[in-house]
Amino acid sequence: MNLPDLQLFDRGGPMVWVLLALSFFGFVLFLERTLFLHRGQIRTEAFLDGIRNLLGKGRRMEALTLCEDMPGPIPGIVKAILLQAGQPEDTLRRAAEEAAIVEIPILERRIGAMAAIARIAPLLGLLGTLLGMLNAFFGVAEGASVGFPSFALFLEGLGEALLSTVFGLTIAVMAHIAHHFLHGRVRALVHDMEYSGHNLIQFLGQLNGEAGPDMTGKASGEEAS
Repeated sequence: MNLPDLQLFDRGGPMVWVLLALSFFGFVLFLERTLFLHRGQIRTEAFLDGIRNLLGKGRRMEALTLCEDMPGPIPGIVKAILLQAGQPEDTLRRAAEEAAIVEIPILERRIGAMAAIARIAPLLGLLGTLLGMLNAFFGVAEGASVGFPSFALFLEGLGEALLSTVFGLTIAVMAHIAHHFLHGRVRALVHDMEYSGHNLIQFLGQLNGEAGPDMTGKASGEEAS
């Protein structure tokens, strides 16, 4: 297996090194965001089953502790609702919305930078292309001025221009794919947040209607005793 020719980067001109630095930054950013979003992805249904089971037994404090021990935005939404348990449904939904306002920007943090890389890379490639073409024309012009125009210099400059374009477009395509992937992961997490909040609010409404618990941590039967 042949190793990539590192001289190819030198032949692409200075903008190729700028594009490589940009691609490295984008790769680190993509890796960090992927790991962060993966950490926030939990088994939503299993988590909600555990919360519902604890609430059904009147163990609200244990349910809150479970939310604090779990990573990601979904436990944050559930915790915000549990802290307002026993309040009207509008209050519960408002608590969920306020928690989402805090959680969603954290999920979307630095994803916009990936979109910016996808927009900037072709422009840097175009700039490198123009610089390469200028080098080609100036090289031929200098050769002609002394009576020896060099076609090799023209080809070298043209090659620099084309390599810069190739690198810029390649990085842009990869950045677009990475941004689409990360945006999809965020959408999935937001959907799970909405589902968890709605599901828990419905469950609390049924629990209050059927069992009449005091959601401050004690069941109504315990207070009566």
